[in-house]
Amino acid sequence: MKKFIVAICTLILLSTASFAQTRKRQATKPPAKSKSTSASTAEATAAVRTEGANRVATQIKNLSRFLYLVGGVVKGIEAINAQSKDGQTSPTNERNTAQLRPSFTDFRVGLDSLEVYFRTTPELQPYYTKLVGSASGAASAEQQALSGQFDQASKNLLGVLGRLTDVLVAMP
Repeated sequence: MKKFIVAICTLILLSTASFAQTRKRQATKPPAKSKSTSASTAEATAAVRTEGANRVATQIKNLSRFLYLVGGVVKGIEAINAQSKDGQTSPTNERNTAQLRPSFTDFRVGLDSLEVYFRTTPELQPYYTKLVGSASGAASAEQQALSGQFDQASKNLLGVLGRLTDVLVAMP
């Protein structure tokens, strides 16, 4: 009987040892998440840059269209003012200037929000240095428009337009 128990114990030990030897080791692989995470981060950065570029392009389009149209309006205002002999402006001219002034304010507000967007978005901060000053240029144009100096205000907005195109060129 003693031999029988020893034989069963040996059989159990040998079967356990052989089972342990048949297991395969699994090699640890680096997590695949790092590749997808870096890819998704790159995609997110590209999307933010594209959004920033689209916002700059929208401002360029709006400002270009406005400057094209404001030139004729300013010449008309100046011509009417030159024709008035008594130094008083006509009601039509006052109405035209009153309608023109809020446009300068709208551009300043839009450029302020664009600067804030670039300053507060980490992916766009490298381009903020080229953009900074656009809103202040629009603010000085707004002040000039409020004082009736539309021609000089338009020239200031041309400088802002140049700054916006520099930002757009700098963006990949």
